This record gives sequence, structure tokens and C-alpha cells, in this order.
Amino acid sequence: MKTRSSTRSISALVAVAAFAQFATATEPPTTRWEASPALFAPFWQGDTMTGESALFLKDAEGGKARASTLFPIERLLEIRNADGDTVYAEGRDYTWRRDSREIVLPTGSRIVSSAPEDLRAPHDSQKYKLTHRDGKSEILFGAKLEYHALQASITYTHKPGLWPLPAPHFDEKALPLTIAKLRQRLPARIVVLGDSISTGRNASGWAQGAPFQPAYPELLELSLQSAYKSPVELANLSVNGKNARWGANMIDKIIAEKPDLVVVAFGMNDAAGRSKEDFRKDLESIIGGVRKGLPESEFILVAGMLGNADWPRLNQASFGEFRDAMTALCKPGVALANLTSVWGEFLKWKKFSDLTGNGVNHPNDFGHRVYAQVIGALLIPED
Repeated sequence: MKTRSSTRSISALVAVAAFAQFATATEPPTTRWEASPALFAPFWQGDTMTGESALFLKDAEGGKARASTLFPIERLLEIRNADGDTVYAEGRDYTWRRDSREIVLPTGSRIVSSAPEDLRAPHDSQKYKLTHRDGKSEILFGAKLEYHALQASITYTHKPGLWPLPAPHFDEKALPLTIAKLRQRLPARIVVLGDSISTGRNASGWAQGAPFQPAYPELLELSLQSAYKSPVELANLSVNGKNARWGANMIDKIIAEKPDLVVVAFGMNDAAGRSKEDFRKDLESIIGGVRKGLPESEFILVAGMLGNADWPRLNQASFGEFRDAMTALCKPGVALANLTSVWGEFLKWKKFSDLTGNGVNHPNDFGHRVYAQVIGALLIPED
């Protein structure tokens, strides 16, 4: 996938896409996707979580369906379906308690709920072999919007300052040339190089379903445009199924785009057997090779989300090792977007099925927004 956008194309994107779940609790569902402050605001800032995703799962004992939020809830503003066109009613469709993370669905709730077995498939029944770690069946694979249809979107307030990890932050010295261009409202050229996550897989816009949210590269582009009122040109060279070794062979194509900034996002496919040493060498090759042709180019290395721990093909230890390898490469002109640690913290409170778009190794709409927020925080100062 390869896209270029300018101010005009961004306006067109906003005009033709559909989006609903960022409206406030008192607003009716809309029929258009609109870039909004709630969309771009980093989830770790402020006191409102907008559109956090959850898959309500029935417990084995009483069959009650429940889900957890990232932060204890002060006020639950609304729950919508993931499409954004249905607002559910407190009491009838869900119950919650102040300062609790848990939301429970009463009998007769209209909110979709699933049993654990609903997230499994018989052996050899799917396009990809995704044998569960326990060997009893396969993980249910969602090619497009299957998990999206099972998830809900939750907006609530909480006490500020609860995010326990060091937050991604703006540092002008980390990416000085790109930030200078943005501030001067000069055209900034960005190349995204990665795997299927970076092609936009399982974002609702990619799948052509409501609410038609763009994937993280386009969200990043829009957030930079909104923050700086500066033209941003995006070229997405990502290809499904690729790893960092493939990325090291894309140097000439990157240079041909003449980017100011290269977003390098590998690791998910590398975690299926590659070593941290080889991964680091590939990243060094990408950075060094591009800088031979474009000495002033800058880089954001994306340490990505965690894959499903119930799929044994992925070495879970690799995600942390790859993050650490990226951290070691950081210096002025090379910055880290640490989604790996963010996802690890998410999974202390939420299920993988709350956050996934395909059940295995892709984010859903909420996850794509988090990607854009973490990367964008490196380039956009806090208000």
C-alpha cells in the first residue's frame, strides 16, 4: 500500500469517511468519520478515556458476561457498539460501580457477549493454522471485522495521572529536523515501512466497514496536519507478512521517496523465530543505508504490540528483546515509539481479545489509535 496526502486529500478523507464513537454521551450517532481532539488526544493524558475497546466474555461458572477497563471508572459516559451507531442503556444493558474497572452485562443486555469457545475454531478449519497453546483447537482468526463485531466501545472518566509507565513525550532534540519543518509549515515527507499492521490490517477503514476509521499511518498524518497546520506527505511502503530482513532490502525505495522521517515498524513476524541480534543488524542496515543517500533523514523505530500469547509460534520474549534492541539504537535523529511496553501494561487489566483486530497479531481500531498517539507524542508537544 502506498499513499500520499496533502491538505486537500486529508480534507477529502474526512469528508468521505464515517466515524461515530468519538461523539460525547449526549450526542446521537453520526454518519461521518471526523478527525476530533478526542481521536488524537493521548490516552494517558487527562481524565477521559474515549472509545476504549472491550470484548465482553462470559465466565465459566455463572455465565455472566463482563469486561475490564484500563482505569477505574469515575463516571461511565457511554457504551456503544464498535460500529458506533448504537448507544446502550445503563441498567438495561450494563451495570458498573464507581472506582471499579469491571462492567457486567445483565440478562437481556443488547451488548454482544461471547463464550470462551466462541473465540476458538476446529483444527484445520481456517485459512491459517493457529493451533492454540493447549492444543485443543485453533484460535479464531478474524480476516476483517469478525472481532470488531464482538467488541464494544467504552467512554468514561477517571482520576488523572494513573498511567504507571513513563509516558511517550515530545523531545525536540530527538527529531530536530522533522520538528523544525513541521513548525515552519514546510512540507514534511514521511515513509512508513513495516508489516501488515502498518498496511492498516483490521482497522475498520481498511476493512471498509463502520466506523471506517483509518489505520495508524493515516491517523498519524492527520494528527500532524491538525497540530501544525502543515502539509504532510505520506508514503507507505509496508507489505503484509514481511520482517526486518526484508526491510533492509528496501533502502533504495525508501531513498527514492526522499523522506524527512522514516517510521520503521517490524517485529511481529520477526518474533516467529528470528534472533534479537539479527533484528538489530537489520535495523542498523536500514538506518545506515538510508543515511548514505539521505544523510539528514530521521527515524522512529516502532516497538510494536504483543502478539497473542496463546499462539506458540510467536516467541513472547522476543517482543521485549526487540524493544531493547531498538532502544539501544536511539540517539539524536533516531527515536523509539514503545508500543511493546504499553501493550504489556494493557494486558495486566484487559484480555488480548479486547484489543485485537484478528485474534492473533493485529490491533483493532482502538489499537490503531494508540499506535498513532504513541508515535505522534514524539512529534507533537503537549498543549
